[in-house]
Amino acid sequence: MGRRGDPPEGPPEGPPGGEDEYGSVVFDESFVNAARVQEFSAVERMGDHARAVRSLPAQSRRAPRRILLLVLLVALAFGTAVYLGVRQPYQPAVSRPGETLRTTLVPLAPHGIVAGGTPEQVLDHGPAAQYRTGAAGIALPAVRRTDHFTEDQVTTALATVKDYLVASSVDPDVLTGGQVRAVRALLNPDQLDQFDRSMSAPAADGRHAATGWLVRFDPAEVELAAGGVRVSGALLVTERDAGALEVTADHTFAYALRPAAAGPVGERASLYTVRRELHFRLDRDDLRRHRLTVLTSYVQAGPQDCAEDTAAVLHPLLAGRRATSTGPADTDPYAPGPAGAALCGALADRSGPSAAAP
Repeated sequence: MGRRGDPPEGPPEGPPGGEDEYGSVVFDESFVNAARVQEFSAVERMGDHARAVRSLPAQSRRAPRRILLLVLLVALAFGTAVYLGVRQPYQPAVSRPGETLRTTLVPLAPHGIVAGGTPEQVLDHGPAAQYRTGAAGIALPAVRRTDHFTEDQVTTALATVKDYLVASSVDPDVLTGGQVRAVRALLNPDQLDQFDRSMSAPAADGRHAATGWLVRFDPAEVELAAGGVRVSGALLVTERDAGALEVTADHTFAYALRPAAAGPVGERASLYTVRRELHFRLDRDDLRRHRLTVLTSYVQAGPQDCAEDTAAVLHPLLAGRRATSTGPADTDPYAPGPAGAALCGALADRSGPSAAAP
């Protein structure tokens, strides 16, 4: 019986080994003819093997569409920007020229000798007896919206003006020639150069008087007596245009002063009065940044000699002194109504404790 793998005719003849050692693996013609030949198809040849090329997931097929859509959107946005640029070319913001403060200061000379007394006497029994002390005397009016500004914006404008009045007319450090940072911080940057020059090199030219920006005394001449600063006045806000509010402040400030270094008992105090009528402008940027522009400053101050230079500081006439000359007409800084313009005025005699607030 033939072995497994022998051809049908039986094993080949001849002894094993020698030249026929590998005869068992020789495929003769009868073996080849008897062999079953089967050719597998391509799919059958691959069997369970993974395909050489895998199909992309459905999401990947949509990716080119998304990229194309993104490119179209970018192109559309660019085209729109170019179109708008041609139809409506960019116009840079028009820079507004800085406003220059215009100042008028009118000294009020007394008719006779300046009266004196204790700080309580000159404040509580004089024309400022009914005035409030300090910031409490600067009351805000009823707030109403305007055509282009809300109630909150109007309130902000009034509050900013009040802060300026307190810093420039009530702050003891400012009044006695000290730091002015609190006043400067409230100004629009367009006015800072003018303000700085007014502080460093004051001049009576209507633009660079330090006393146009604030109330200031020479600490070598006078000092503030006890009792604080008495204040009364009014604020009025109007809409200048669609882009700015204008505020008018008309206040009278009463100070009890005495000679410098007079000591706790010292010499008698006297009443010194400053009436300030100021016009402010606040645009929308000012309202956001809590600042303002001072347009005009009209000041009446006395008792003071008309011959004194008041550009840098005010020079009050203290108790027991008199002026070398007086103005042409009596001027009452405590009286209501618009302040009159003059180079020098005569301080109206106001005896007694009663006084109407302006």
